[in-house]
Amino acid sequence: METILNDQNFEQEVLKSDKPVLVDFFAVWCPPCQAMMPLINKFAEDYGDKIKVCKINVDEAPQVSQKYGVQSIPTFIFFKNGQEVDRVVGGVPIQALIDKGKTLFN
Repeated sequence: METILNDQNFEQEVLKSDKPVLVDFFAVWCPPCQAMMPLINKFAEDYGDKIKVCKINVDEAPQVSQKYGVQSIPTFIFFKNGQEVDRVVGGVPIQALIDKGKTLFN
């Protein structure tokens, strides 16, 4: 299950998380974001015990989006110990996210 983020809870849910975190920066009007949604849900189902999966709507969280330089969506940022460690921009095969995620929790 994903955690829904906003400008107020980002620090607590992501930067202070005791697990690695995948943050999906998206918008409801973005077709590639919508296409990735079922894949991200499946990723959360399969790996949720090892990595926290979160979603943040860029239109509703402009401060966080700007802080991390999100200019294209979807953008997927991996965090570990409160630091960005990797990112993937655009609609990608889910295996690309799985491969990057596994390096964090293996």
